Amino acid sequence: MAMNYIWELLIKAEKQGIPKKEIHFTQAQNFSPYMELSAPIINTQLIEHEQPIEANLYYRYFEIFKEIFHPDCEINEEIKEYLVDIVIHFLAEIDRMQGMNKREYYIRFLSREILGNVFGKHMSDIFFTLSKVEQELILFNILRLYRTGETLYLLKDTLKRLFKNCTIYTKSEKADEVLLYIGKEENIIDQGKIQFVQTLFLPIGFNLEVYWKNHFGIIDAEETMQIDRIALY
Repeated sequence: MAMNYIWELLIKAEKQGIPKKEIHFTQAQNFSPYMELSAPIINTQLIEHEQPIEANLYYRYFEIFKEIFHPDCEINEEIKEYLVDIVIHFLAEIDRMQGMNKREYYIRFLSREILGNVFGKHMSDIFFTLSKVEQELILFNILRLYRTGETLYLLKDTLKRLFKNCTIYTKSEKADEVLLYIGKEENIIDQGKIQFVQTLFLPIGFNLEVYWKNHFGIIDAEETMQIDRIALY
């Protein structure tokens, strides 16, 4: 499906990790009267942000831009382009906010607090390295935590969403313990993710043990009992 509206393009760019400041809008010279964006390929999902994004500003914003693009307008072309780009970004943000519900507002407030070091600078640094999708799923589960208090369930749910192939075990015979098997080589980025989730969701009194590439041995589970591939427990 084609991206028709400016706000759709900005949301897609955000999910792809493209900063808003790298996206520049301009009035299209050739455009369809039925679409706001004028991509060369109508159904493209690619965002070619190296060049200005052409938009049909008459589609919804004729009353705002009609004087700027009037033949008698004496504004310098360079200033006009700069002004148009700023105004379009502003209008797109208004569009996005009008479509937000209460949960999305709460998520934005939480994100602002984490990045503002309310949860600590180290947590802010880790959060900044996460993708937009990862940030949103963690923020959503923080909201669920405030409502339900289900720390252990949300710990498991968040880890499973961040690490698709992980396996989680819970022990409580002698001491409350969570065992997390990642299934890949240890690395700094994933270490940060685990530490972030652990700080937020691990219940008090519980311990989290992380196993990376090698699984600890489980009797009668043959795939965990491979020579030179068994982690010590």
